[in-house]
Amino acid sequence: MKKLRQPTSLKCFACGRENPFGLKMEWFNNYDENRIEADFTLSDHYCSYPGVVHGGIVATILDETAGRAVLLSNDFNRLMVTLKMEVVYKKVTPTNTPLKAIGRVIKNGTGRAQVEGEILLPDGSVSAKCSALLYKMPQEVMDNWGSEAEEWARTTPKVEE
Repeated sequence: MKKLRQPTSLKCFACGRENPFGLKMEWFNNYDENRIEADFTLSDHYCSYPGVVHGGIVATILDETAGRAVLLSNDFNRLMVTLKMEVVYKKVTPTNTPLKAIGRVIKNGTGRAQVEGEILLPDGSVSAKCSALLYKMPQEVMDNWGSEAEEWARTTPKVEE
């Protein structure tokens, strides 16, 4: 299976290497399955009820995972932001348990994309899923990123043809 790690950020709550409160997750492009994936385990620092991941954290992971699905080419210009997202919580997402996030593109356009994400439990069942509509990030926002853009460029692996 051919996988390639996606770039990281400095301050992002989901992937930021320099965010002391962040999740520090890593996503990988899975070209065989045409999706992105992240294996992760969340400590009790991210719980709502004892042993249960807070729903807002679950939504954050789904948002980031679904949004990153448009980056299978690792093209910085494909970065988009979420316009609309619907989350369905199907089962409890437990803390201190190996989990997998998966993101896929349903429809990909120049300025918009429809994506989906899900979090899988160790038995393969879905704890939560989302569908989202993304739109192209305004250039004036990207122009102000400075070191974030440099970090993205630095950590972007070269895609093998």
